[in-house]
Amino acid sequence: MTISAFLVLGLLLVVLYRVLASPGRVDGWAGEDFVASAYGLPPREELDSRRPGPPPPAYRTKERQAVADAAWEGDWTFAEQYVRAAGEDWDERWARLELLQQVAREGDGWLDSWRAAEPGNCDAATLHASLMVHRAWEIRGSGYADDILTSDMERFQTALLAAMEEARQAALLDPANPGPWVVMVTAARGAKYRRSQFKPLWEGLIARAPHHYEGHGQALQYWCAKWFGSDRRMMRFSRQAVRKAPPGSPLAGIYPHALTELTDRPGAGATPVNPLARRALKQIAASFAHVAPDDERLPDLRHLLAYYMLRSTLYAPALEQFRLIGPWCGAQPWRTNGNTAVAFESARGTAAKLSRVRPAQTLRVQGMGR
Repeated sequence: MTISAFLVLGLLLVVLYRVLASPGRVDGWAGEDFVASAYGLPPREELDSRRPGPPPPAYRTKERQAVADAAWEGDWTFAEQYVRAAGEDWDERWARLELLQQVAREGDGWLDSWRAAEPGNCDAATLHASLMVHRAWEIRGSGYADDILTSDMERFQTALLAAMEEARQAALLDPANPGPWVVMVTAARGAKYRRSQFKPLWEGLIARAPHHYEGHGQALQYWCAKWFGSDRRMMRFSRQAVRKAPPGSPLAGIYPHALTELTDRPGAGATPVNPLARRALKQIAASFAHVAPDDERLPDLRHLLAYYMLRSTLYAPALEQFRLIGPWCGAQPWRTNGNTAVAFESARGTAAKLSRVRPAQTLRVQGMGR
């Protein structure tokens, strides 16, 4: 047989496969014939749409509640100790500040007392600046700029500039602490900082915490097309995050968030399906294998990874992510069409059907247990 004949035959086989594996056929199979346990997945009756992953350990929940209760009773010392205990694990320190921010939004008298008692405390000052940013965004709302009243937009930008100055003052209190720089990077896009103004803020952050997860997430927003970047800049930034993610960090998860920005906005195109995108998704899966299983950011990121692997025709790798996810399906990719569990089950079934994995090869559930 000639080379041309081989090429024609190969093309016909690809076309035939796509016809037989059309979305309608696969969806029908997933709804009627898919037996999840035969692929190492929890059965559909065990799916739990209340959470993206297992709840945090009881001791962690108890500690957080104790900190919140003490604050609402006016005792800020528990909050100070809680943040300080994170040491120089800057991601954890920021996560604790975010918890305290939620507490302060329900009542912040304790934060005022903390700042008055310890005016040189960088964490208290950073928390106050971050709270100012969030309150500014409440003025603006979540709509597009054209839909915001001019008066509200002016109040929003004035509040952001005040928050930016508060964060600059916080940075002087502890030059090694990246927290104030995360606040500044967050506020920069709303404050309409030009790229030349944003650059020193970003450099200041990564000089103190090169792999700061939330800092990268906020910078990604600055570089997306709806703010001060473009699709190309955003994707390049997210690929850099994948490459430089250290073992144990979920930093590579910035890339699926970039894909969401790329594909979910009005008039957006389809998920990139090319060797570069597929390679990045596989690298993310390899990176996540080194993240602590109890990292509370990981379940949401795995859902996104499985979703985009599926859209990129990486069916077998997507199936493996579904095994690691287990029965938890309360995550954003599956909530858009109303019935979360049905959307999740359809996605799992599609991954199983098109992965070419033989059911008999995977009989043991490997996902995160309840």
